[in-house]
Amino acid sequence: MDEREELDWQTFGDASRALAQAVADDGFRPDVVLCVARGGLLLAGALGYALDVKHLVMMNVLYYTGIDERLDAPVVLRPTPDGEDLAGKRVLIADDVSDTGATLRVVRDFCVAHAEDVRCAVLYEKPQTVVRCEYVWRRTERWINFPWSNEPPVTAA
Repeated sequence: MDEREELDWQTFGDASRALAQAVADDGFRPDVVLCVARGGLLLAGALGYALDVKHLVMMNVLYYTGIDERLDAPVVLRPTPDGEDLAGKRVLIADDVSDTGATLRVVRDFCVAHAEDVRCAVLYEKPQTVVRCEYVWRRTERWINFPWSNEPPVTAA
């Protein structure tokens, strides 16, 4: 396999802060940060704190089943956010990566149907994505090793 993109915890902190700065510099003041679980959970929390947004919501979308292995289409898992909670709001969608963009497209389309303004922030964007994000920390073609998913799951000893 090709060389991988490596993200460590310190760089994640710097990257999330840089994304928040890009959002602020753009003049976008989100009312809600919506994280795409699981990959976007930590970024959404970091952006929420950096941008002083206390309203965070989550959409859990199943798509990847392994390294470069995915379902035929993304599946939104319950519970889903209440669209009425997004009505008239400015929503910042946070995810770790826009690879194919299929997951972000499902989430963005849901938000656009309810919210006033919807924008996406990702740590990484790949060239083949169908969703071009407004805020991107880095672009890459490589597989990414994230610090939160680089180790196998913890099991009983």
